[in-house]
Amino acid sequence: MTEHLKLKLNDSKLFRWSALVIVSFTMMCGYFVTDVMAPLEDLLTTKGQVVYYADGSFDKVENAQAVTTVKPVDCKLDGLGWSSTEYGFFTGAYGYFNVFLLMLLFGGIILDKMGVRFTGTLSSILMFGGALIKYWAISPYFFLQGTLFGMTYQVLFAALGFAIFGVGAEITGITVSKVIVKWFTGHELALAMGLQVAMARIGTGIALGFSLPLAKTMGHLSMPVLLGVVFLCVGFLVYLVYCVMDKKLDASQAASVTENDEDKFKISDIKFIITNKGFWLITFLCLLFYSGVFPFLKFAVKVMIYKYNVEPGLAGYIPMMLPFGCILLTPLFGSLYDRVGKGATLMVIGSIMLVFVHLLFTLPILQYWWFALILIIVLGVAFSLVPSAMWPSVPKIIPQKQLGSAYSLIFYIQNIGLSMVPLLIGWVIDTFAKSTKNGVVSYDYTIPLSIFMIFGILSVGVALLLKREDRIKQYGLEEANMKK
Repeated sequence: MTEHLKLKLNDSKLFRWSALVIVSFTMMCGYFVTDVMAPLEDLLTTKGQVVYYADGSFDKVENAQAVTTVKPVDCKLDGLGWSSTEYGFFTGAYGYFNVFLLMLLFGGIILDKMGVRFTGTLSSILMFGGALIKYWAISPYFFLQGTLFGMTYQVLFAALGFAIFGVGAEITGITVSKVIVKWFTGHELALAMGLQVAMARIGTGIALGFSLPLAKTMGHLSMPVLLGVVFLCVGFLVYLVYCVMDKKLDASQAASVTENDEDKFKISDIKFIITNKGFWLITFLCLLFYSGVFPFLKFAVKVMIYKYNVEPGLAGYIPMMLPFGCILLTPLFGSLYDRVGKGATLMVIGSIMLVFVHLLFTLPILQYWWFALILIIVLGVAFSLVPSAMWPSVPKIIPQKQLGSAYSLIFYIQNIGLSMVPLLIGWVIDTFAKSTKNGVVSYDYTIPLSIFMIFGILSVGVALLLKREDRIKQYGLEEANMKK
């Protein structure tokens, strides 16, 4: 054993922060693909062609040959003619395999049994393969015609690819969470998790802000997805570099600590997880809070267009402010949790802010772009507060050897919301929000946005129960993470 391995490798700031950057980059690529289609919803649900003019305005025409204008044309893109229900089915497909085939639960067990190197490599391959199928389904090369179960083959294959990608993305998420706990326990754990979330939000922000401009530049709405496929390939190669570092970390830990059989994960350990009340409270908080944010982002660009009268070419930039705001605030709140504590309090405050934002989105007031921007920024603060405190709190409730299974169960329950809520919202929009008068389509988003507000109200209740449970069980959620 060489001399430098006598100390654990994660005691070196250089090595542990390098590991964080590597695995966070892989997650960032995954988040880009997760949200890359959201700004394209209006194109996906348009039958015919959309003509974008140089002044930012646009026209929709079912007969592409009938386009005549004296205004300078920026570009023309063909819509796919999906319904809002089909779009909701597609975007909810992210969680179908995770929920109905229990893939996330199996992924957590594989993670605890096989380790982060094997599991992370496998999940990165699944992300890449799923994204490739998704790209093919909406690309000009897709050739299958017809319908099945009332939906076109194009929608079904795009959903299949997104579902496979979702398995890989969520298992990568739990793997990266365990990687961070492995390298940062006793150090800057919440800050590290905050920075990882911040990098993931960069992927979301780039997708929301630049997918439509990229599609317009490249001439087809599938091109942003193709870029995501390339990103995932690079992310996979980068994760292989991390595997080398992880192997060295294991060697350094073996040199300093002898592992006891009691420290190894056993299937029977799952009983400890599912009988832990604090675990279930943090799980349901995750389900409700994320259901009020991520599905909202899937429909937010179209809300900006039809409720706040934002030009389609600019509409993606307003929701983009949410993830880019999180880039700065999530590490800040994570560092606060590391040094001061108050994790349960941060989760309560963030949940209250979620209710406030969706209430104001729901009300028919101040339907201007600047008001929507303010609400998105406040939502970004809430979306920084809760995750920055929630994810570092899990290791305070669950031992490290069971973290893979614990995170997988949390992500599994979360995926119920991520898969079912978009389908619900899409159906509600088609049934209650959409109307046509004199051939002009309009939307009243009051009911869909009210649903998101209800998720926020339930989040506040669960966060308060979690804070109460922490006082009783003394998990230490209000205590600082860093050891003095």
